[in-house]
Amino acid sequence: MALVDVLIPTYRRKTGLAVTLTSLLGQTFQDFNVTVSDQTDDADGYLDSIEIQTLTRALRWHGHQVRLLRRLPRRGLAEQRQFLLDQSAAPYVHYFDDDVLLDPPVMQRMLDVLRAERIGFVGCAATGLEYLDDVRPQQQRIECWEGPVRPEPFTPESIPWERHMVNNAANPLHLEQRLAPDGQTIRYKVAWVGGANLLFDREKLLSVGGFSWWRRLPREHAGEEAVVQFLLIRKYGGCGILPSGAYHLGLPTTIADRSHNATELFDELSREYGLDDRAWPAEEIGQSPLSL
Repeated sequence: MALVDVLIPTYRRKTGLAVTLTSLLGQTFQDFNVTVSDQTDDADGYLDSIEIQTLTRALRWHGHQVRLLRRLPRRGLAEQRQFLLDQSAAPYVHYFDDDVLLDPPVMQRMLDVLRAERIGFVGCAATGLEYLDDVRPQQQRIECWEGPVRPEPFTPESIPWERHMVNNAANPLHLEQRLAPDGQTIRYKVAWVGGANLLFDREKLLSVGGFSWWRRLPREHAGEEAVVQFLLIRKYGGCGILPSGAYHLGLPTTIADRSHNATELFDELSREYGLDDRAWPAEEIGQSPLSL
């Protein structure tokens, strides 16, 4: 068994999946296996294409187990993520979307922080390189952890939604230039990090239900990765890190209908998993931001 199971949901993105698999091949950390779940509804999909098969063979040559699975019919992203989680056995699971490119040290850096802090998850925001010249100081109010990362048991009413702006556009790259010019790892407070590149402690993820509640959502939904992070932050703590080293490919979204958001389940799931006694009022969340 590898230390990390890399879990990749994919849908109609053969080129993106090829880039994602190439990123894995170049990682300095190599103790991982890979499971891909394809929900492309064409008869053949693209898992048998020469591009994907060549990268699969290369990963296997380097000692990684690779499983290419088809998961139909489509029941939404939460179901697909739960299906992938059900296939895993490693202590850590790395959800890695099919539209992201990683720098070589990213997986090792994420794992080092997760193991040192003993928290629920670590995320590296996938940044848009097309925004490199779009500097947004008004969105760069970052709250850095100066001591150990701790749980932040905010309530549905006190979720610090504004924290997501730090991860927008190329903000992580601009903040990295200011805060981590020599490459040191910066841990910062989040409400959630986009689900494109997240490393979880598997047992902690399972303790808050994973994505097992997917049946409560219509097929077309968003926010499934955010509500899981809310629960883990509340129980164990979680953080984002700089340098991010993750880049969006700029491919069109496959989730056109975002009218149903899984974050609406946060209150219900908090009660279900016994987290109500950990609530913090809004005025106690994020009192010491470092604003740049």
